[in-house]
Amino acid sequence: MSQIESVELEEIFLEYEVLAAQVDKLFQDVQSKYPEEVACTRTCSDCCHALFDLSLVEAMAVNRAFHEKFGFGAERSKIMERAGDADRTLTRLKYQYFRNAQCGMSDADIMEKAAHEKVRCPLLGDDDLCMLYEHRPLTCRIYGVPTAIKGKGHVCGKCRFDKGGKYPTLQLDRIQDKLAGLSHKITKAIGSGYKDLHSVYVPVSMALMNKYDEEYLGVKQDGKPKKKLKSPLE
Repeated sequence: MSQIESVELEEIFLEYEVLAAQVDKLFQDVQSKYPEEVACTRTCSDCCHALFDLSLVEAMAVNRAFHEKFGFGAERSKIMERAGDADRTLTRLKYQYFRNAQCGMSDADIMEKAAHEKVRCPLLGDDDLCMLYEHRPLTCRIYGVPTAIKGKGHVCGKCRFDKGGKYPTLQLDRIQDKLAGLSHKITKAIGSGYKDLHSVYVPVSMALMNKYDEEYLGVKQDGKPKKKLKSPLE
């Protein structure tokens, strides 16, 4: 079954596109003021190996854009094969982090360890260019300029911002809050039976492989579940 479509969902995805355009503008503003510090180039793929997950709205947007561009053929099959490989690697890494936590490693140390891991994005082509660039996630759009989340700053190691210097900083908490809000709107718009669906985050690899159909999304009909629901979180 294909991804669910509705007028209300289209409006939510339009809101997401507006947010993406705003993020692009913020990046461009910083880049224009600090052209020497922002080291991003067309073929730099450092951010294409970073570990991060997508909110529901982003995952569904990437999924639909992928299926629209790569309906059938060898290119699609190659991407899906890479997605499977990446997802197996990520599953192994996440299990390691779970074990680290059980052994007493702090969340901060686990996050620091994860920040140094590199897993190639399945959408990164052989020419080191993104195969879905116009529809890339927000994390990819802001990589390369100073960011902060929960008060802790971060910047790409390849960029040339002076450590401790004062620069315009993108507040990731606010962006994540907006994405969470859009994801929550989706669960309400489709009448999902999964109360925590909007809290499900997945890597790009899983976003490509998932089928965002009625079964996955827990869509109800006439106020009743189609069948006994099991949350993707379980």
